[in-house]
Amino acid sequence: MSDGTLFEQVKDPKNRADPYPLFARLREHPVSRQDDGTYVASTHAAVSSLLHDPRVSSQNLPPADRPKTGNPLRDFVEKPIRDWIVDTHRPFIFRDPPQHDTLRAAVMHQFTRERVMAMRGRSHELVDELLAKCCGTKEIDLVDDLSYPLPVTVICELFGIPHEDEPKFHGWATQLATALEPDSLHDDENRAKNSATFDEISAYMADLIKRKRRDPQDDMLSGLANKDAPEAPRMGDYDLIATSVLMLVAGHETTVNLITNAMLTLLRHPDEMQQLRDGLCRAPRIVEEVQRYDPPVQFRTRRALADIELAGITIPEGADIALLLASGSRDPAVFPDADRFDPDRGDNRHFGFGGSLHYCVGAPLARFEAEAALQALARRLINPRLVEDPPPYRPGSALRGPKRLRLAIDGIR
Repeated sequence: MSDGTLFEQVKDPKNRADPYPLFARLREHPVSRQDDGTYVASTHAAVSSLLHDPRVSSQNLPPADRPKTGNPLRDFVEKPIRDWIVDTHRPFIFRDPPQHDTLRAAVMHQFTRERVMAMRGRSHELVDELLAKCCGTKEIDLVDDLSYPLPVTVICELFGIPHEDEPKFHGWATQLATALEPDSLHDDENRAKNSATFDEISAYMADLIKRKRRDPQDDMLSGLANKDAPEAPRMGDYDLIATSVLMLVAGHETTVNLITNAMLTLLRHPDEMQQLRDGLCRAPRIVEEVQRYDPPVQFRTRRALADIELAGITIPEGADIALLLASGSRDPAVFPDADRFDPDRGDNRHFGFGGSLHYCVGAPLARFEAEAALQALARRLINPRLVEDPPPYRPGSALRGPKRLRLAIDGIR
């Protein structure tokens, strides 16, 4: 029998710095039922099977239920309408086909190769600008000084968010990212905070969409709001707001962790750091291996639409499912010497960007940003050292990364 508390232990903050021994124990049973009723898939084969199974639904958020205000008009008229709008216009990562496919196609029509490639060069410029602000100091916090501001600026510029409004997204994104944490779905206080935050960012986006329609620019939001090509899929305003919020939050929350996890890994493997200094073209291989070895997205949750037989276990209809992406990416049945950081490994079929219908839309952008950051850090930081190891981690277990990464340095070139 498997230990039915292992997934709970993965979510426990005391195991945030190193959940991988727990994943190894979970992989002893490819699919296991946990004490809370969640069915956990932990091996590469089990995760892959469920990612591609149409009986596994992404529509697993509980119904919207904004807290009552005490005002009868708001509570009995406005609240049910707003809850219904939220329930029927979720971001597309929480939608199944065909709605998911339509919304994703609209985004991909605007997420063009030309736009992405333009941001590749821009990422290098932004990294140099951010490091220039740190010149003269002997210690930096990688999260505050680079890992956070780089991706938030990139995604905001891509969407045409005014530069002066970028700071607003920090608090919004941090709060809304908790929607991916399983325990938060049953936390009434946190759900109320998420509702209030979603209302704030939605109001902002609704106003910005109006401005983009009056005065369209060459950015993604203008394209989505104005449907600039007859063949492009069209989404209504509520879906446009939800999609924009998703892209803006996901577009930097995961990349913050990717850059920080990558630098932490390199500092723990000084031989790899030196190889990167000697050949900056090695950065893409490092990014891919970090997405396998210590990825920002550790797991995603789903729901069974029917009974599913897998690995000798029946996952019953209606059951919650946790797909342990990070565990599958360390499965020794697929990756030789899986717990070793090895950028030179071949056939790196990791789950760092998810898989199947929900493969990360922004994967090319995240890769470019992380490569630009790592190349500059390896080239320009003089003798970087970890001030604390392990560093303090952010609260989330699904989206996992350090809250701070303090580096002592002898200078910046």
